[in-house]
Amino acid sequence: MLRFVLRRLLQSAVVLLGVTLVVFLLLQLVPGDPVRVALGTRFDQETYDALRERSGLDRPLLAQYLSYVGHALTGDLGVSFRSGQPVTTIVLERLPATLSLAVTAVLLALLVAVPLGIVSAVRSGSLVDHAARVFSQFGVSVPDFWMGIMAILLFAGVLGWLPPSGYVALTEDPARWASHVILPAAAVGLVTASILTRFIRSSVLEVLAEDYVRTAEAKGLRGRVVVLRHVLRNALIPVVTVVAVQVASLIGGVIVIEVLFAWPGIGRLTYDAVQARDYPVLQGAVLFVASLFLLVNLLVDILYARLDPRITVR
Repeated sequence: MLRFVLRRLLQSAVVLLGVTLVVFLLLQLVPGDPVRVALGTRFDQETYDALRERSGLDRPLLAQYLSYVGHALTGDLGVSFRSGQPVTTIVLERLPATLSLAVTAVLLALLVAVPLGIVSAVRSGSLVDHAARVFSQFGVSVPDFWMGIMAILLFAGVLGWLPPSGYVALTEDPARWASHVILPAAAVGLVTASILTRFIRSSVLEVLAEDYVRTAEAKGLRGRVVVLRHVLRNALIPVVTVVAVQVASLIGGVIVIEVLFAWPGIGRLTYDAVQARDYPVLQGAVLFVASLFLLVNLLVDILYARLDPRITVR
């Protein structure tokens, strides 16, 4: 296991190096001067040259890239053009908001998808099964931002039950945090639930057709015992990958939802950095998301071996 983890970490380092190179090259194609955007409309040439020199933009592209990679290896992702704060500090400040939204959305999705997917598979062809399939198709077809807009119109505009946007930290006021997180989490969670429902239903149907399940049923075990002991654990193994990818995507930032609900997370940070041509923040956010995906993939591979003894890591 240790050899496997070390090899995967080495591969991840190579992937991250490629990500930094691609992002760096793409940013050079973005029109506009980030220094002019950061300074605004009123500045003199001396101030412009000083900020350009301090940012390292006066050096050749290769020197800029090598300097960025060298500092990134030490945890230094640069300094924001706009605020002058370290990028690492900015990203970590936005992380709690994104984590709270992602965890809430995933929990909501699992509460809906796991029982619905299992019942849909066990009662294949029933009314519940048809309803579950319609729900999954609807959730996949309808974009989350449309759900978010409809939720704002209904629950904030018409009924007035919930605030339409904003963010309050969980540690500051749990009740107000819950009132603000419900709408964006529901908009994202229902889409995620529809995706998970389809995977769980297909996976459970596949396991139900296995010989050991029929043997358990032939021994006279009750249906609930068969599902919980023999079907569920094996059926959820491929679902772990889907859940992990969804979690990584949400933590990486649901840009449209965070902008729509004025949620100060990683997605909103990325959006603002693109508009402001704040290259260090944009590079840092992308590198953080890429690292997260690689970490999640590594944890999923390790979890596979724990869930199924037949799977070995090499």
